[in-house]
Amino acid sequence: MNKTMASAARAVADIPAGATLAVGGFGLSGVPDTLIRALHEQGADDLEVVSNNCGVDGRGLGILLGSGRISRVTGSYVGENKEFARQYLSGELEVELVPQGTLAERLRAGGTGIPAFYTPAGVGTQVAAGGLPWRHAPDGTVAVASPPKETRVLAGHTYVLEHAITTDYALVRAWRGDRHGNLVFRRAAANFNPLAAMAGRITIAEVEELVEPGELAAEHIHIPGIFVQRVVQLTPEQAADQQIEKRTVRSR
Repeated sequence: MNKTMASAARAVADIPAGATLAVGGFGLSGVPDTLIRALHEQGADDLEVVSNNCGVDGRGLGILLGSGRISRVTGSYVGENKEFARQYLSGELEVELVPQGTLAERLRAGGTGIPAFYTPAGVGTQVAAGGLPWRHAPDGTVAVASPPKETRVLAGHTYVLEHAITTDYALVRAWRGDRHGNLVFRRAAANFNPLAAMAGRITIAEVEELVEPGELAAEHIHIPGIFVQRVVQLTPEQAADQQIEKRTVRSR
């Protein structure tokens, strides 16, 4: 039951080239930066990533993206990252854009064993009809487009069929955790982290504070240890290294 790992490097050592990854975080809030850096140093490439966004230039998943380690991204937001836009438009990166709520539910469904579900999100758009550019050719034309999705009328309304997402690994960041893998997320960091943790077959969590089993009240636990296979305790310096995308202040 002791799922703690000696280091982030040990925790990600077996992630192979071509692996699929669900990664928590929203913008730069709750991003598992230490695990991402360790994976960058480990060297795995051709990674297929599922995450709300792909970080920013030089931070979060932007580190892996900038070194050409990511081949495909499934996400709902692609702003704040110039390198992401460059790779996508030049045909170096395949991108599947998903409505944000649908992405969340696809991850949750994967974690709970639901293979697919119907949703109204995307009905009447290219999300359902197909034709969204997934990959461009070097000349800017569309090389790979999204396929049409099944739709169905239920109770007089049209819905589109979406499939669950499961991944080989998941990388998440938690505020507190124990060596059994029980996790608590804090404030805005409780974004896509619980969902990513559920979707990964092997989930690796970096935690700011590691406590003994029993110290976390059952009603406070967001993700039970059954979903988590490895736990890495952050150093105080790693835990404190948190940034925001943009700091906006009002002129006086």
